Amino acid sequence: MGSSLFRGKKNKTMGSSSTSVPSLMKDEEPRNWAELPSDLTSSIMLRLGVIEILENAQKVCTSWRRVSKTPSMWRKIDMHNLGDMRSSMKYDFEIMCRHAVDRSQGGLVEIDIWYFGTDNLLNYIADRASNLRSLRVANCSQITSEGIAKAVVKLPLLEDLNVSYCALSGQFLRAVGQSCPNLKTLKYNRIVESFADEPNNNAIAIAESMPQLRHLQLFANALNSTGLKAILDRCTYLEHLDLRRCLNIDLSKDLRKRLERIRVVRYTYDSIGDFPYHITMSLDCEDSNLIYDFHDVLYEFPCHSASGNA
Repeated sequence: MGSSLFRGKKNKTMGSSSTSVPSLMKDEEPRNWAELPSDLTSSIMLRLGVIEILENAQKVCTSWRRVSKTPSMWRKIDMHNLGDMRSSMKYDFEIMCRHAVDRSQGGLVEIDIWYFGTDNLLNYIADRASNLRSLRVANCSQITSEGIAKAVVKLPLLEDLNVSYCALSGQFLRAVGQSCPNLKTLKYNRIVESFADEPNNNAIAIAESMPQLRHLQLFANALNSTGLKAILDRCTYLEHLDLRRCLNIDLSKDLRKRLERIRVVRYTYDSIGDFPYHITMSLDCEDSNLIYDFHDVLYEFPCHSASGNA
């Protein structure tokens, strides 16, 4: 594609019936994309996703391919917004992710993976990205608690962990707390009816192993007031606490007072309008039901106001 990627069209006339061409198009010189400054090329590519770079942008010309191999281009890898590409047989997302990790040459600090993650991929990332600060995985049915526990041992600098809608027990939480002393943000989101643990196991594991947490999201967790109290007792630096759809919590006056000391609290029946995962909602207050669709699985909650837990 190189230097002749886009060429201007010269004005062509045919007597009095000629069509006028805008002045910006007359005698326009060819745009040589290969001559763009490398910092401008980098700026363009940083606005693209992994697949767009590997499948398209790096093929524009030699200079673009050279920029695409720069480790600084791969400090952040975002593979969450795959859209219609998920149903295509054209892409092997795990291979592409590994390729992107390799290009970071150890400089990867943030990675976001939805749908296709596996234990083997997590281990591959952990072996090559010991400086990783942020790991987010969502709706990855092939990731296990053991796989995450094995990976985080190699990620001592991890500060942000988001594990949402994966087929996990809470057994990995202690491994995370013990291996990642710098952890400041934990988001552990589950499906309401999938609880296999004793209700407060997860909360107690978090309380005992993650005292430095600033941000905690436990969407649809099974913890009750005892588990919440354990978190408040030990995680004294909390600034944001998200308890939406934690249906077992019954707030006493004392717990409410303690929660008021946290800067931002999202209560059980607060709005989920800003929740980042695909949710469709059907509201029928005559039947006193709210029905949510988490990735094509329906769950039903009582219809309450969106302001607090009362």
